[in-house]
Amino acid sequence: MSLDPLLAASPVVQVHAFAAMAAFVLGLIQFAGPKGTMPHRVLGYAWVGLMLLIAGSSFSIRGIANGGEMSAIHILSAVVLVLVPLAALAAHRHKVRRHRIAMVSLFAGALVIAGAFTLAPGRIMHGVVFGG
Repeated sequence: MSLDPLLAASPVVQVHAFAAMAAFVLGLIQFAGPKGTMPHRVLGYAWVGLMLLIAGSSFSIRGIANGGEMSAIHILSAVVLVLVPLAALAAHRHKVRRHRIAMVSLFAGALVIAGAFTLAPGRIMHGVVFGG
């Protein structure tokens, strides 16, 4: 494992990747910790900020394989930009079930599943995790 491929990438890719890694860890902490507490709220706002940064920065990342155009993954970014504020609003309005479903779905879809695709051969994160 080496951060060299990521550190050689453009600054926007670096911001995107490090924000995603931080959001993943913070999400795990949120799932494990008690809900409805002040720390949960504070960490939740940080997670929301990270998710918005991740989704927003993705629009500056274009694949070489598709001629520098946006790809289907950018649809997920647009969905995240809509769902994250709605999920935070649900918490604010004490719609706990709606908030929980939205946050778990965002974590699973935008961080776990989309993150798994970054491990494909030829991708930067593949080089970080597997080398070469």
